[in-house]
Amino acid sequence: MKWTINHLEDLNKVAAEFLDYVGDKTIFALYGPMGVGKTTFVKAVAACLGVTDDVSSPTFALVNEYQTKNGKSLYHFDFYRVNHIAEALDFGYEEYFFSGDRCFIEWPEKIDELLPEGIVDCYFTENPDGSRELKVEI
Repeated sequence: MKWTINHLEDLNKVAAEFLDYVGDKTIFALYGPMGVGKTTFVKAVAACLGVTDDVSSPTFALVNEYQTKNGKSLYHFDFYRVNHIAEALDFGYEEYFFSGDRCFIEWPEKIDELLPEGIVDCYFTENPDGSRELKVEI
């Protein structure tokens, strides 16, 4: 499935369609260069799920947790600053990935060997006109 995001105003609609498309999948690997809109997309998805907290990049904390309107957690990971797989092992990634709650992982290529099977790959690209494209592979 593929979406084109022409304006920030498109994000909520795309996020809602994304959630419908992925159904009960819980782990999402977000691929794309810095500044392409991965965190902004997670903010839109979180809003669709009823998160009222300010969603921000967990660049230094590695993971941020948010509560959805149905009481489930949404975990947002940023592995950009991880240099060794041991760093992910040390903070107990398994508890999050196998919790049954939604996990959005930025820079998943840094921990590729730890990613479980059955994840949803999400590829973000910027088009020459400044629009963004989201391609999702289940």
